[in-house]
Amino acid sequence: MSFLDNLKKAAGKVAEKTSEDSKDFVFATIPATLEELKARPEADQKDPFGVAALTVIALNIYPANPDECFKMLEYLNGPNGFSAFDKQFIKDRFSQNGDSTPRSYFHGTTPANSYEPSEPYTVTVKTTPHSHDMGEGYITLYLQSSGADSIRPVSFRNQPSTGKWFLQSDSWHGLLAGIRKPANENPWA
Repeated sequence: MSFLDNLKKAAGKVAEKTSEDSKDFVFATIPATLEELKARPEADQKDPFGVAALTVIALNIYPANPDECFKMLEYLNGPNGFSAFDKQFIKDRFSQNGDSTPRSYFHGTTPANSYEPSEPYTVTVKTTPHSHDMGEGYITLYLQSSGADSIRPVSFRNQPSTGKWFLQSDSWHGLLAGIRKPANENPWA
């Protein structure tokens, strides 16, 4: 076997180890209340990918109904609870960044279209080779904001007694990090 053949074989093994899994979640409408969110199949919390998608949904509810957003996130946090700090964190991020950031995780959004998603609303959740670095019972998943260059992590912890996955502490805070200004707010657009 030549050097080039060995190199090709090694490259194939690296590609196998670094492959990403991703799942798309499609929403015909955005659940507006905790009860509507619980009616979604992902709300059984048996799949951390689904919990990640529902986290995006919950954050998108905040501008219209902060209390329902908080109820949804408390549900998704499970035994971790949802603190006054978490509520204040959300309030601060929305007052600083507006409501574009959570919309930027939906397909079809761009800074140029002021982060208006296409319908049906679709969220893609991915793994990376580092998704399982926290150990058994934990997973870090990633979402791409159309207004940011890098993917954003959010971590989950499994509750063995129920098999449910819950948001891990404040790992979802990074989903509200700033993004490029939408065209309708950018004087240079």
